[in-house]
Amino acid sequence: MPLAAIDLEHVKFSWPGAPTLLEIERLKVERGERVFLRGPSGSGKSTLLGLIGGVLAPSAGSVRVLDQPLHDMSAAQRDRFRGEHVGFVFQMFNLVPYLSVRENVLLALRFAPARAARIPHPERSAEAGRLLAAMGLADPALLDRPVTQLSIGQQQRVAAARALLGGPELLVADEPTSALDHDAREAFLQLLMRECAAHGTTLLFVSHDPTLGALFDRELRLDELNTAT
Repeated sequence: MPLAAIDLEHVKFSWPGAPTLLEIERLKVERGERVFLRGPSGSGKSTLLGLIGGVLAPSAGSVRVLDQPLHDMSAAQRDRFRGEHVGFVFQMFNLVPYLSVRENVLLALRFAPARAARIPHPERSAEAGRLLAAMGLADPALLDRPVTQLSIGQQQRVAAARALLGGPELLVADEPTSALDHDAREAFLQLLMRECAAHGTTLLFVSHDPTLGALFDRELRLDELNTAT
C-alpha cells in the first residue's frame, strides 16, 4: 500500500503564551490525489501550510509528509526537505523581479540538489521551456523577458512552472488564482492538474472559492477540521 503524501495526527499549534490556533485530529492526503482545501479567513490555512511545508513545527502531534516525520526534524532539516520534495505556488507568486522568466523557473533548482539531479544540466533550460509551454507560455520570446513585463496571469503560470521543475512529489498551491476571473481560474487549474497527473504529483490546492471544488478529487473544509476555531 503506497504511503500517504500528507498525514497529520493529533496536531496542535500555538504561538508561545497564546491560545491554540490550530487543532486537527487527523488529515490524510494520499499520493497522487488532487485535494481542494477550503476555509474562510482565520480558519488556519496559513498555519496548516506552514506545518506541511516545514516552516512551522507543531506544538503537539505528528506531521508526516511523504512518510518523513517533519515533527522530529530540525528547522534546517525541514528546509532541506521542503526544497527537495515540495513545490509551492504562493498567492503573491514570490517571483524575483530582476530575473527573467527562464531564470525565475530555474531558481527552483539552485537550493535543491536532489531535484536538480533529476535533470541533466544541459537539459535544464529546455525543461523550463517545456514546463512554461505546458502552462500556456509557449512563445520563446517570453523566456528571456523580465518577469515584471508579464501579465498577472502569465506570472502565475511562471510561478507554477517553477514549483513543478524537477518533479516534486507534492505541490502546494496557496490561493494562487485569487486575482483571476472564474474562466481564467479554471483554465489555469486544468493546466496545473494535467502537469501534476503526468508526473504523479500530489496536489493540495488551497482557496476560499467554493466554485473550484468540483474540479478536484475531493474537497476538505478547514473550518470543520480545525477544532480550535
